[in-house]
Formats: sequence, structure tokens, C-alpha cells
Amino acid sequence: GLKEIGNLASWTVSSCKPGCGVEALRDEDTGLFWQSDGPQPHHLNIHFSRFVSIVSIRIFLDFEADESYTPTRITLLAGTGYHDLIPFSALEFAQPKGWIDVPLDHVGGGEDGKTLRAFLVQVRVVENHQNGKDTHVRGLKIY
Repeated sequence: GLKEIGNLASWTVSSCKPGCGVEALRDEDTGLFWQSDGPQPHHLNIHFSRFVSIVSIRIFLDFEADESYTPTRITLLAGTGYHDLIPFSALEFAQPKGWIDVPLDHVGGGEDGKTLRAFLVQVRVVENHQNGKDTHVRGLKIY
């Protein structure tokens, strides 16, 4: 019963290979992916034009298909802009496959303390499997 609000945001990436940008990441087909093209860390910025309440963030990764392109460490940050980003979740993966829920416990918003309130969410890929340089993220949904 949650509404995906990613279409309300402006999405940018730190870098991408041709044809593997934001459009591929946002597509419903998890056979498509964002592929970075440059030095780590890689950034994915989701900038909303108004203050939003986020109750769920999901990321799709596929180690079987992507191997060294698969992230092993991701940090998520949020704030009102690039100047005040605060980390709210750090994820580590062994061999992820499928949709992964980002924990929003203790982010402080809402009655239950599990609602993230922000203008900007940044997904920072810090490290890949086998020290891979570029990364693949096959989907990202914000509810």
C-alpha cells in the first residue's frame, strides 16, 4: 500500500557508461542497470523539490550477474542539500541477489521514529566485490 515517489525527484549520478544511466536504473526491468564510470566512491543523488517523508528504500543488486561490479559497502545519507548530508544507514553485502530493504530504524521522523524526512538522499557506493572499480545497481525505489 506504499506509493513509490522516485518520479517526484531529480536523479543524478556521479558518472555512467552510455545507456547505463538513471533511465536504466529507474526502469522496472532489473535486467537494466546503472553502471558507473570513474573513481570510487560512486554517488547517486535523489533530490526532491519539497520536503518528503520516506518510509521505505529498496535497492536491487545481483551478484550472480554482476560479480566484481556488485557493491559490498553502501552508505546512505540524507539532508536538505549537499552541504548538510548526514549518514543514516551503512550496508554491507556478501553476495546479494534481489531487493534489499534499507533499514530506517532510528532516523527519527514520524510517530514510530522510522520515517526519513529530507530533500536529498544520496546513495554512496564505497566498495565493490573483488575491488571492482565500476558498479552496477539494478534498481532503486523510494516509498
